[in-house]
Amino acid sequence: MKYGIVILFVMVINACAQRVEIKSPPGYDLNKPEVFTMPAALQEISGIAFKSGNADTMYAQQDEDGKIFLLKPGDKEAAVIKFGRKGDYEDIGIHNDTVVMLRSDGTLYLFSLNEVKDGAAGPVSEIKDAVPAGEYEAMCIDDNDGTIYMLCKECPGSKKSKEMNGYRVSISANGEVTTAAFSIDETTIEALSGEKKIHWKPSALTKNQHTGEWYILSAINKMLVVTDAAWKVTAVYPLSPASLFMQPEGIAFDRDNNLYISNEGEAMSAGTILKFAYQKN
Repeated sequence: MKYGIVILFVMVINACAQRVEIKSPPGYDLNKPEVFTMPAALQEISGIAFKSGNADTMYAQQDEDGKIFLLKPGDKEAAVIKFGRKGDYEDIGIHNDTVVMLRSDGTLYLFSLNEVKDGAAGPVSEIKDAVPAGEYEAMCIDDNDGTIYMLCKECPGSKKSKEMNGYRVSISANGEVTTAAFSIDETTIEALSGEKKIHWKPSALTKNQHTGEWYILSAINKMLVVTDAAWKVTAVYPLSPASLFMQPEGIAFDRDNNLYISNEGEAMSAGTILKFAYQKN
């Protein structure tokens, strides 16, 4: 009898040790990423972006310093461009040669890569009040036309309405700013996730240029939400284990449709970038 108990105990331990396979978006396997460890300067890596989808150089930023870092995933060191003072910077986007940085209060900073000299940005434009007051972490630039999309992490009224506020920002050649609002239904996210109540807080945003879908990360919920081109939620994917998805704060696609997710590090661990190779059906 005691041997039967021992065998049963071992079987339970083995079952617990096996990680449950999580569902993945079509074309990807969220269970099997290629993992890249970030240099120490990017332990708190936040946003990531590619220029025209070119995977040879990733542009990244961390939360505290007014710097962007240029590296190829796997590099031990990164080149640095200084663009501003210390601040709570949350996301980065690039269109043609223009870099756009998002500060947590919704302020945008723009500069041209063509005017970078000796590791410092040239003239930097600051755009305030393009979006209503709130806390912002998720931003993406549509590579087709340069339109900036932003999602509010914490906005007045969003808890009551069960809708996440988003804004489409266009900046003309002469600097004129035009803003239009849209929303994402949080109740659909709850329904697809199987949770009765969820306070969803977007931390990163990107567009799949091949499908027109939007991919949205929520670090606090450990969740990837996919919407169609009109922002209708179509799928929700939990992100696990926590050792792999420590704090997912950045997301981007390259021109080959490979998916990248960046994670802030912890006290005793480095930041990481996870690459999910696109698998054609």
